[in-house]
Amino acid sequence: MHALYNFAIRLYGIAIFIFSFFNKKAKSWIKGRKNWRKQLASLPQNVIWFHCASLGEFDQGLPVMKEMKLIYPNHFLLVTFFSPSGMEHYSKRNHCVDLAIYLPLDTRQNAIDFIKLTRPKIGIFVKYEFWANYILEAKKQNIKLVSIATILRKNQIYFKTYGSFFRRILQSIDYFFVQNNATKTLLNSIEIENVVVVGDTRFDNVLANKRNFEFKLEDSSTKPSVFYDFLNEKKAIIFGSSWEPEEAILNESLINLKHEKIIIAPHNVSESNVARLAKIFGNNAVRFTQFEKYNQQSILILDTIGHLSTAYYFGKVAFVGGGFSGQLHNILEPAVFGLPVFFGTKHSKFPEAEIFIEEGFAFHVESATVFIERLNFVSENKETLSKKASEFIEKQKGAAKRIVNDLKLF
Repeated sequence: MHALYNFAIRLYGIAIFIFSFFNKKAKSWIKGRKNWRKQLASLPQNVIWFHCASLGEFDQGLPVMKEMKLIYPNHFLLVTFFSPSGMEHYSKRNHCVDLAIYLPLDTRQNAIDFIKLTRPKIGIFVKYEFWANYILEAKKQNIKLVSIATILRKNQIYFKTYGSFFRRILQSIDYFFVQNNATKTLLNSIEIENVVVVGDTRFDNVLANKRNFEFKLEDSSTKPSVFYDFLNEKKAIIFGSSWEPEEAILNESLINLKHEKIIIAPHNVSESNVARLAKIFGNNAVRFTQFEKYNQQSILILDTIGHLSTAYYFGKVAFVGGGFSGQLHNILEPAVFGLPVFFGTKHSKFPEAEIFIEEGFAFHVESATVFIERLNFVSENKETLSKKASEFIEKQKGAAKRIVNDLKLF
């Protein structure tokens, strides 16, 4: 099975190379991995290695990185990414990373060279993406391996009768800090016992971001004037990281939202997509980068990256995108500001969505009609629901500290 895995990895690399001639993301994937050995040629002796698939996993790992830097300030923090979205946007976070690079393709020789060059004290995999050759080579070199914010599902290959090779990869991890009891039970079922449930580290991240944002607001010179001017002391309905299905629901609902201010932060901020939105909503809409003064517009389109978390502060409810495709975006970001949350019906892979619904401050919607019905319910119970959201988020903090307190490098 290992030989078959290596063959599949080689084929994957070839496919990405071919796609790179006409796909921007694939081109970044290939280009970013050139000369990686030179980038690692002169690292210090005290490397802590985190691997994050993309930006979302980086956000989950970041609270742990910061806690580790406090305890081990002289250690070198190396972060690897699989996806271009992680490499291209992690620098926009308030981070403590010493070096970030793309993770080279998971071939046996790449893994040998990577471990030899980095000599990490510990390897920490965030959430998932357990690359076989890297894990097996690190294990061979007696490097401690840990998985944090882990979340697994029973339909994954690790738990199939034919998944013995992939089970061996998980069994090579020394310790798991998992998000929920279901993941712990699954790991126990394949004879992995070094598992502790600590919750989702993203709660620590959004709480820290909220504190930093509110601190900045105290400085009048850094106040986000566009939001203040556009909203004119009102609160907005936020469509965060929206895709076309959420935008279609908004468009159909506008007749019932005549007195509302609306902020749209599309998932795709390319010029063509922003122009499409501007055409749909017409004179009622204004772009963030073109806003000069309030002129009776009811819709603000965020044609930038990095302003969505600020927008949530000015919101009263949030409709978060990706829930109609099974790729739900971050619903913790609005909830930390006390916003009740809406999303599409395909959210089974996101345990936080299930929990939010159970707690009563989140709602899935199938159509514009359902959205308006549930929006009216939220409006009538806004104070109670906002308190539920804020209090629930606050109770989840501390996962990063619990991980680092249990984690010993030596």
